Amino acid sequence: MLTVCHDCDLVLEEPQVPEGDSAICPRCGALLVKRRRDSIERTFALTIAGTVLFFVANAFPFLTFELQGQATQTTLVSGARDLYQQGQQIVAALVFLTTIVAPLVQLGLLLYILAPLNFGLRPRALALAFRAVQHARSWSFMEVFLIGILVALVKLMDMAHIVPGIALWAFALLIPILAAASSTLDPDEIWSHVEVSR
Repeated sequence: MLTVCHDCDLVLEEPQVPEGDSAICPRCGALLVKRRRDSIERTFALTIAGTVLFFVANAFPFLTFELQGQATQTTLVSGARDLYQQGQQIVAALVFLTTIVAPLVQLGLLLYILAPLNFGLRPRALALAFRAVQHARSWSFMEVFLIGILVALVKLMDMAHIVPGIALWAFALLIPILAAASSTLDPDEIWSHVEVSR
């Protein structure tokens, strides 16, 4: 089987690289392949942790605002709904898409792909599902949302007493968990299962 260097376009036979090692292009020295150790098992474990955190982040209060003796709790869904009711339909749709839908789709597809592979099985439509993971990842902007929340908190601290909820901590933990899952996932290993299943 042939492969092409992404930097210098040298065509060469695809190297057989053991887990934990890498191969470089003999002409330009660019990285050709890097095999991550226990990629499927590690990514599967991180995906399970991320799924639990995602549901905690959506099931519990995100923030509690206490102003003049009255307390108001917000969740991720209620924040998007409030924006919609205030006439900010586009912003509400973007918040809902990038903080709820895209991460949910990404986690769901990763579970669909990794759970069978972890137990030695191959899921149906693996290539389509793996491409969809890449698209869902590009729409997930949870870290931008979290930065926006932190900026708003700093500005509102003088006006009201703000109590962070368990969902905020779960959401903050979910961001590095998803980043770690992306870094441990070895796309070459997933694609190798696609080739075998044909």
